[in-house]
Amino acid sequence: RGITSLFVTNQYLPKLWKSRSYFYPGVYFVSKQIAKASRILVADSAPPYTICEYNLNFPDAIKNKVTYVGHFSDTKPRDSKPLTDFGYWMRTGNKSTNDGTGQRYEEVFHETEMNNECRIISHAKDDKSIDRVVGKDGNHYSVTEAYEKNIEWVQIDIGFLTECERQTVLKECKYAVINGSHTTMGEIIGNSGKPIIGMPIYDEHTNQIKWAEERQLGVLAENKKQVIQAIERIRQNYNKYQESLEEFSRNFNGNGAKNTSKIVSEVLEKNK
Repeated sequence: RGITSLFVTNQYLPKLWKSRSYFYPGVYFVSKQIAKASRILVADSAPPYTICEYNLNFPDAIKNKVTYVGHFSDTKPRDSKPLTDFGYWMRTGNKSTNDGTGQRYEEVFHETEMNNECRIISHAKDDKSIDRVVGKDGNHYSVTEAYEKNIEWVQIDIGFLTECERQTVLKECKYAVINGSHTTMGEIIGNSGKPIIGMPIYDEHTNQIKWAEERQLGVLAENKKQVIQAIERIRQNYNKYQESLEEFSRNFNGNGAKNTSKIVSEVLEKNK
């Protein structure tokens, strides 16, 4: 209709794996609608630091209308050196994604190799009944009780972390386990400079984790055994991962909201 439109995205024509190749007709239909936009704003850093690169695959015909505006994230500098030795396991997404991620994590926790692997699990659910501490003695405690008794812990479950709590955990963790969510990946490897272990739920997750693995920013793990191997791999090569993460963090653009707002203002002014 000749109406100026902007489309903000981190996907265009994602690579689909064999199990979901039947989605291609729908993916092509959506990509054609995106291509009609006046401008396409990618919520990611510009190449070669684009986490969602394998989910884009723009044809040459529309590349002139694509702008990489950066991640929509907090860009405050973080100390990337872990202070204590634990992993941060993040459950994110809608209910089905969150529950599916949690189920996969639980399968890993039941492996004997995880008996002494300390972890903090954030459930992204505003439910205080989730909060608990599992001691190395196998007993369960409330957070307050564990603190007062100075319990030696192996697992802490938290329903919902405040922004301050989340940043503290990210600052102090050794690595983070995620499902491959784009926003979460950008925050962890870009802002916090921590390696990720990705257990994907969807193909777009797989694409982003593979991209990170190829650049030694994290490891793809599709089952519980691979997660345990990934933890060991990161521990054994931690300095190498830190070098790659430091370079990525230097080139990370977290000003997506500000840059998008500026572009929208310019477009509105132009079309007055």
